[in-house]
Parts: sequence; C-alpha cells; structure tokens
Amino acid sequence: MPSTKYVFVTGGVASSLGKGIISASLAKLLQARGFSVTIQKLDPYINIDPGTLNPYEHGECFVTEDGAETDLDLGHYERYLNVPTSQANNVTTGRIYQSVIEKERHGDYLGETVQVIPHITDEIKRRIKLLGNEGKYDFVITEIGGTVGDIESLPYIESVRQMRWEIGTDCLVIHLTLVPYLAAAGELKTKPTQHSVKALLEQGVQPDIIVCRTEKHLNEGMRNKIALFCNVDPTAVIESIDAESIYDVPLLMRDEKLDVEVLEKMRMPASHLPDLRKWEEFLYKLKHPKNQVTIGLIGKYVELKDAYKSINEAFVHAGAVNECKVMVRPIHSESITPETVAASLEGLDGILVAPGFGNRGIEGKIESIRFARENNVPFLGICLGMQCAVIEFGRNVLGLKGANSTEMDPDTKHPVIDIMEAQKNICNKGGTMRLGAYPCTIADGTKAMAVYGKAEITERHRHRYEFNNFYLDQYRNAGMLTSGINRKDDLVEIIELPEHPWFVGIQFHPEYRSTVASPHPLFVHFVKAALDFSLRK
Repeated sequence: MPSTKYVFVTGGVASSLGKGIISASLAKLLQARGFSVTIQKLDPYINIDPGTLNPYEHGECFVTEDGAETDLDLGHYERYLNVPTSQANNVTTGRIYQSVIEKERHGDYLGETVQVIPHITDEIKRRIKLLGNEGKYDFVITEIGGTVGDIESLPYIESVRQMRWEIGTDCLVIHLTLVPYLAAAGELKTKPTQHSVKALLEQGVQPDIIVCRTEKHLNEGMRNKIALFCNVDPTAVIESIDAESIYDVPLLMRDEKLDVEVLEKMRMPASHLPDLRKWEEFLYKLKHPKNQVTIGLIGKYVELKDAYKSINEAFVHAGAVNECKVMVRPIHSESITPETVAASLEGLDGILVAPGFGNRGIEGKIESIRFARENNVPFLGICLGMQCAVIEFGRNVLGLKGANSTEMDPDTKHPVIDIMEAQKNICNKGGTMRLGAYPCTIADGTKAMAVYGKAEITERHRHRYEFNNFYLDQYRNAGMLTSGINRKDDLVEIIELPEHPWFVGIQFHPEYRSTVASPHPLFVHFVKAALDFSLRK
C-alpha cells in the first residue's frame, strides 16, 4: 500500500447519534477485509483529558495500556477491533493548545504571531498523522467530537479541509446526521440533514458519504433527495437504522455497503469480502441465551447510562460466552443501609461493587459487600469496590472499629486502605494517578489462578489508594487471601475469600480489556459463578 488512508467522521444536527459506533463499525469491516486499522477521537473541549471530568459531564473515563485517561469512545474502538489504543488515539483541544503554547514559550516559532491558522491547525494535523506515520496502519479513522457548527469544532473542521486539499483521495469525509421521524406527520424529514451538510459546506468541507441515523427505513426517493441536495452519489447515502444492540451495527453497515463505498472512493481493492463469522457467532449467542442471571451493579452514578459503560459491555461479552443473558440491575449505593440492604439486594445472583472516588455512597457499598459475604452471593469488587471489601472485612471480621480508607476519613484509627507512598506529595489532579498497565503475580491454588490460568498478568489501573500492608498479616490470618501481588512495589492487587463460593476484589480495571473477541476471564468466571448460584436457589 502506497500510503495511509485517512477517514474523518463528523456529526451534525444533534450529539449522541453514534459517531463512535459508526467509526468502530467501519473499522471492523475494513479489518475483516484484511486491512490494518486504528481509530482516534478528537475532542473539542479544553480540558487536557477527561480524567478530572465528573461522570455526570462526560460519562466513563477510559484508560489505555500506556496510562492515558481518554474518552469512552476508545472503549468502543477496542471492543470492536480487539486492538489496544494509546495516548495518540485521543486528542483534546486542551492538549493542542497546551502543545502550541509550550512551543511558543520555547521559541520554536521564532517570534511569529501564533494564530489558529496555521499553528493550531498544523498541530491538529500533526496529531492526526501521528498514527499514520507509524507505518502500521492502512487506515486511520478519525472521529471528530461534537457537531458541525459548534465553535469548539471549527479548528478541527478547518484541519480536515486542509488535509483534503493536501492529500486528495487519501482523505475521505463521512458525515453522520439525523433524519427524524415526525409522528404527527407520519413522515421522515430530510431538512435537518440538508442544513447539517450546508453548515459543513460553509466551512469548506464537502462530505463524500452521508450516514443517516433514523428510526424508519429510508426509501429510494428519500436517498435520491438527500444525494441531490447534499452533492453525493445515491450509493453514498447510507442508512443507519436504530438497532437492537450496538453489536448489530457492523452487520447493518455491511448490508448498506459502507465499507465498499469507502474503498471505491479511496481507490482501494474491495475484492475480499469481510470475514465476520466470529462476530456473527457472538451475536447468535448474545441473542439466543439458554439461561438468565441478575447482577446488581452497586455504585453512585448508576442513573447515568455511560458512567459504567465498560462494565456493562464486559457483562455482554461474558454473558455470550456463558450463553446466558446478564440482566444488570443498577442500585444506587446511597439508598442502601443496614435496614434496607436485604430488600435492596433481594433476588440477585451476583453483586458487583463499582469503582469510583469520594465518600458519597461508600457506606452503602460496604453494606452490600457484607450482605454478599454473609449470604454467599457471588461478589466482584473493582478498584474502590475491592477497597470497600477490605474495609468491610476489617470492621466486621477483624473487629477493627471504624476501619476505613484515608480517602474517606483521614483521621481513621485503622487506615486499612491508605494513599500510596508515590502519591503523597502530588498536588495536581490530572493524569497523576497510578495509571495504565502494571504487572501482577498470582498465587497457585487460588480463584485468581483458576480465572487467568497463569502466574504473570498485566492489568490497567486508575487509583491513588491501596491496601495498607501494615494490616496484611491480620487479614491473612483471618482468612482473606491476597492472591495477586505487584512484586515490584509490594502492592496487593487481588483479594479473595477461599471459604466463599466466589468472592474476589481487584484493585485494577478488567473491564477496560474486555472485547468481543477476548471477553475478560474475570467477568466470564463471575457470570458463571452467578449462573451456578441461580441454579442452586
């Protein structure tokens, strides 16, 4: 292949139309044809990264292997492609301006007046081409966050315009827009799409392909109308109808020939049909479960659909492996008290206590863990969920009255969870936690070993607090096993209760590594334990 091809995905009319899913679906189709593909996200907000953003603002913060705190769409990219992303796959306006300002302070511009054009747009283009310059990818798909017409997106659209001028057919633009259905009129309306494309044209970019998000099928006349008013071929008007599952979208895009249209316009061979047999097998198992389990997700952001996105998707993957439908019941941890815990958790086949930060809802998490431990309900605690399991065991088994984390109570008499030594003198919040992949050694004869089947693993982290090793012997003597240890820093990574049917706490985030092709074994085994529990009831 002579050069890397660049595909840009823009959006119009409204946010949350699914640019990330369309980008990932196209990437999956191209990958299934034998091409090497990566996807990156350009986020218009001025934050350096989403690491310090409240989940109410931006949903889940996804963490990459190299420790980047990124947009949740990178999770979709990894789940579809089964290829790790990196810092280079997520760029924010904050990072762009930070880089340009640092260069100006360093004197790199030799006294020039620093402007949006060319300095900001040059930096954007440099970041876009960074992945292509590695020589590993046939296609770099770039999703531009926000919608066309947003002030924040203007420099990114301008950068796309420049790249189209500079590299010609090696660059292609897909515009995702909305064709709403007005029930009162009984009609689909194309005017929002027309205005969306007009706004893009006003910024100098003609889309090559228009993907129309719709709840009703587009007829031929409507496709022709959109093609005529938006200056594209009728075959370049692609229907993206509402789907039962996000995992149906690659097959829907295959049927719409989105990948064929992209390859033809970029003068690329389309001789090999996409091999999606394994994807179709996954979908069949997902849609034809033999059993069902209900797992309680205990957290303080459960009313937010995207706050625990990777956890929910990991359950989808694990459920398909077990041919079991996983019904996730979100339960707000603030609603759980010693008096309400039994009623709140009644009927569950498994309990997952979610990660998070801060004191709100912490006691409800601890009560949920006590219920799981005392009633032999399968339990999985992730990050803060593991720390809460340590606190609960300290209070109710070891008798350490008031045991807590110094994050919640700096003056606790029994800091069974304490801030890591390396974190004590850190003042800045953004990008300073223990982030990314770290090794862990697993002990023989443990549930963790049964899950992983090997002694050395790596998993992704995002935390500042850890198990306090001062209490290690007390916990081990009372029956809590530390089955996973980071040997380099002597940090506890996995705890479990051998006498419990399935009780595991983990300091890392396995959900970030679960994909369609490689469901995470911790979730697979947890769902299997929940299924066994439900069948015993």
